[in-house]
Parts: sequence; structure tokens; C-alpha cells
Amino acid sequence: MGKINSKQKGARFERAVSHILNDAGYEARRGQQFCGANGDADVIAPDFPFHLECKHVEKLNLYTAMTQAIADAKKVNKAPCVIHKKNHSEELFTCRLSDLLELLTSYEK
Repeated sequence: MGKINSKQKGARFERAVSHILNDAGYEARRGQQFCGANGDADVIAPDFPFHLECKHVEKLNLYTAMTQAIADAKKVNKAPCVIHKKNHSEELFTCRLSDLLELLTSYEK
């Protein structure tokens, strides 16, 4: 079995998330982190209400990932979230409960 390139694995996951969002009607593309920019979302989706941090790892420290998403989201004034998955598992979405409730409340009005 060959060695897994974690950067390529992450980039593939970011592209997959972009495709999922595009298929759902949100214009989305990979962020500029591959060009050396720091603080950019992993996936840019202007009409999606969350700042997207994407992680495709077997052992995820979710609080560390959310801390990164929170810090980066402040720059764009969006709620932070982490879209994550393990190998052979479905994608999961994690956000702060307060951000979810705020979003749901805004849609109920």
C-alpha cells in the first residue's frame, strides 16, 4: 500500500466539498491557501452562511479545528464551521449551537 499524501488528500476533500455545495446551488470554489495565503476559508462560498474549514483526517481534534475556523471567520464576518470526515465515512458538519440558532431564527422570520 502506498504512502498517503495528506496535502493531496485535503485538496481532494476541499474540491469534493466545493462540488457538493455547487450541486446544492451555492457557488463554491477552493480557497487560496494553496497559494500561500493564510486565513482564507478552505472553501469559498459567498452565499453560504458559514466560513468553511475542511478536514479529512482519521483523528480530528475538533476543538482545534473550530478554534482555527473561529479566528479565520472573524475576518469575513461569517459564522465558523468545520466540515469533516474520516475515510469511508460520510461528511459531517460542526458549528457552534449559538450560530445555528441565529441562522435558524433568521430563516423563520
